[in-house]
Amino acid sequence: MKQFVPAAALAVLVALPAMAELENFTIDPNHTFPAYEVSHFGYSIQRGRFNRTSGRITLDEAARKCGAEVTIDATSVSSGVAKLDEHLKGEDFFNTPKHPNITFISTDCVFDGARVKSVKGDLTMNGITRPVTLAATTFQCAPHPMMKKKVCGGDFETAVKRSEFGIKYALPALGDDVKLRINVEAVKD
Repeated sequence: MKQFVPAAALAVLVALPAMAELENFTIDPNHTFPAYEVSHFGYSIQRGRFNRTSGRITLDEAARKCGAEVTIDATSVSSGVAKLDEHLKGEDFFNTPKHPNITFISTDCVFDGARVKSVKGDLTMNGITRPVTLAATTFQCAPHPMMKKKVCGGDFETAVKRSEFGIKYALPALGDDVKLRINVEAVKD
C-alpha cells in the first residue's frame, strides 16, 4: 500500500530547512567604534574610543543563534589628548607593544523574540581573558537603503574592572570600574 503525503505537508517539510539560515556579516569599520567610560579621580567621567575595529558576525534569526568575533585595535585608542593616548598605549594601561588587540569572542546569545537581547563571550584585554555579557540596548537587521544589502547593527554594553585585566595604574584614585560600549554595524557577505 502506498502512503499518501498531502502536497501542503510536503511543501512545509521542504521549506523548514530553508527557514533557518545562518547569515554571515562583516563588521563595517566605518560605523563601528567601541568606546569606554571611566571615573577620572572622582571629578568626571572620561570617555574615549577605538578608531579601528574588524570582525565577523553570524546570525540565524529563525533558530535564535548568533556569533561574534570582534577585534579592536588597541593602538587606535583615542581620548582626544595625544599625550594621554600614548600613555594609554604603554605598559600602565593597554601595553600595545605586547597586546595590540582587544578581542571579544561570543559563546552564547540570548534573544527576546527576533531581537538579540545579550551576547555572552570572552573578552581578552592586556593578554588576560575574562567572561563578559554584552547587553543589547538596541539591535536591528534590515536592508540598508543605500547599499541595498542586509545590515545588522546594535549598541552593546558591559562593565568590567580594569584591575581584573591587569590594568592597575593609579588605583584606587582612577576608577577601576569601566563601562565598555560596543556599537557595531555589519554588512551581509
